[in-house]
Amino acid sequence: MDTIVAPTLDPIILTVAPNGARKTRADHPMLPISPAELADEAQACQREGAAMIHLHIRDETDAHSLDVSKYRQAIAAIRDAVGDTLVIQATTEAVGVYSAEQQMEMVLELKPEAASLAIKELVPEGSEAAAQKFFTEMLTLDIMPQFILYSAEELIRCQQLIADGVIPFKNPFLLFVLGRYTAGQQSHPRDLLPFISILNSDTAWAVCAFGPLEHAAASCALAMGGHVRVGFENNMNLRDGTMAGRNADLIRQARDVAEAVGRPLATASDIRRRFSRATAREHARN
Repeated sequence: MDTIVAPTLDPIILTVAPNGARKTRADHPMLPISPAELADEAQACQREGAAMIHLHIRDETDAHSLDVSKYRQAIAAIRDAVGDTLVIQATTEAVGVYSAEQQMEMVLELKPEAASLAIKELVPEGSEAAAQKFFTEMLTLDIMPQFILYSAEELIRCQQLIADGVIPFKNPFLLFVLGRYTAGQQSHPRDLLPFISILNSDTAWAVCAFGPLEHAAASCALAMGGHVRVGFENNMNLRDGTMAGRNADLIRQARDVAEAVGRPLATASDIRRRFSRATAREHARN
């Protein structure tokens, strides 16, 4: 009898989004805000299988901030706790406060290892030239981008921006956000289908989902070959409806699904190899 060799499955990138821009400890007493709290949560999530942390920082009133000095404090605390075992991704989210120019300036001053970038905020119609210059500078600085998309229409535009060279990264990592603009910010796994139906087959993608069906949506994404971002930014409930004790509990749930579908977990080193500038340039030559 011939031996059947199973195909190699893409390692899953588990990202934790521990706090977001708007939630407070009134929402959950374990919401991490200070650098020390973020470092502690990062360590707990890394132990459960996370390879990346999506980082938000707050000002003195616990409001959303893009302050570079505060970012550096939080990043230093996380690095002290976990070393290089997590990719630290800085958010550029505007939250109705920051302009596209301010978002770009923060990234170029901070020079984080990775940054999340909302196409609708950073590349409004007519701003393609400025965006291309910014993305090219990111590529030169070897800052790993993740492009945030809220609808299938945004995905179509993002793929066109890549084809036109406005986005010079030839191996982009996309994040599909489910439920952000639905009633009550409630997502459903079927919300993923419009994205998948038009996605270029060789593009790396992940999902984050608002509301109590976060785990169901994440499970669908993992089974379909995607990656996931989970955490208190989007949802605080376990799959059985009870409140999670901390972000690491949500990462553990996602890890259990990865094991169930037979996909290994990516490490921070795997992410760096996959989305490094050298890899992007190699794709560009091909």
